[in-house]
Amino acid sequence: MPSVVAPDRNWTADRMPDQSGRCAVITGANNGLGREAARALAARGAEVVIACRDTAKGEEAAGAIRAEVPGARLETLELDLASLDSVRTAARRLRDDRSRIDLLINNAGVMTPPLGRTAEGFEQQFGVNHLAHFAFTGLLLDRILAAGDPRIVTVSSVAHRRGGLDFDDLHWRTRRYDRVAAYGQSKLANLMFAYELQRRLQAAGETAVSVAAHPGVSRTGLFRHHSPVVRAAMGSALRPVNFWIAQTAERGVLPLLYAATETDVRGGRYYGPAGFGEFTGPPKLTDSNGRSHDSTAQRRLWQVSEELTGVTYPLAEPASS
Repeated sequence: MPSVVAPDRNWTADRMPDQSGRCAVITGANNGLGREAARALAARGAEVVIACRDTAKGEEAAGAIRAEVPGARLETLELDLASLDSVRTAARRLRDDRSRIDLLINNAGVMTPPLGRTAEGFEQQFGVNHLAHFAFTGLLLDRILAAGDPRIVTVSSVAHRRGGLDFDDLHWRTRRYDRVAAYGQSKLANLMFAYELQRRLQAAGETAVSVAAHPGVSRTGLFRHHSPVVRAAMGSALRPVNFWIAQTAERGVLPLLYAATETDVRGGRYYGPAGFGEFTGPPKLTDSNGRSHDSTAQRRLWQVSEELTGVTYPLAEPASS
């Protein structure tokens, strides 16, 4: 496990390395953290693909970013992560248009909604947050590996600490549904995927880097499924008293951007805010819980994910250490 290093409390998006000539694909970039990432990367010269379910909202976000960042290069791609058919169509369009992808940020997600199912019948949070991103990354992997210094950033959460993988009931068909535990399961899966992907990339001799990051507690639309009390507590109106447990999306996105762009980032690492409880603050190198580092469970999750999505990676499973 990586050791935790002291954060650079002066690091902001303005200190990102130049991104000119690089293509970044960001899921869920029409609002929240994804939109902030798109704006920041475009401001540093990247060409950004806003991959989202509602392309009208994607175009609205692109227009707003162009107004802030004159000359920003942005395009919108329809991607509904609740449908593997949509994932395959979006990946095919990207593959047709681009010979390489320098940066993929697996950002989009849903948090603690009532029990729902994807088009394939997967539990919604596990299907959208993990399985769809697993499939999307795999379908684009050859384009990612064709880039000179590619990165894959998968967004997790402090909520992974409350999650566990029940391989006998990943989709909550036999248990009473617990939306918080289901969210934790999906965010734990995000981490395990990022770590196992790095292990396979490294074993294959690839230079691509797979890392994970989390935004702490950020004021975004993800809280829409929480109670009115929680939404109010996280709101900007209470900033004078909740500043230590909730931050703006502009601040919450910094660990993601650090993981995506800084030169000292290494594969298999995890970045989050440096403040108390990792709720807020500047980015730092952090670590996840012991469950996320269970290599046996990582390999099993990988196999199950390939079976459920029908997407296989051109990366052989490395020998167990």
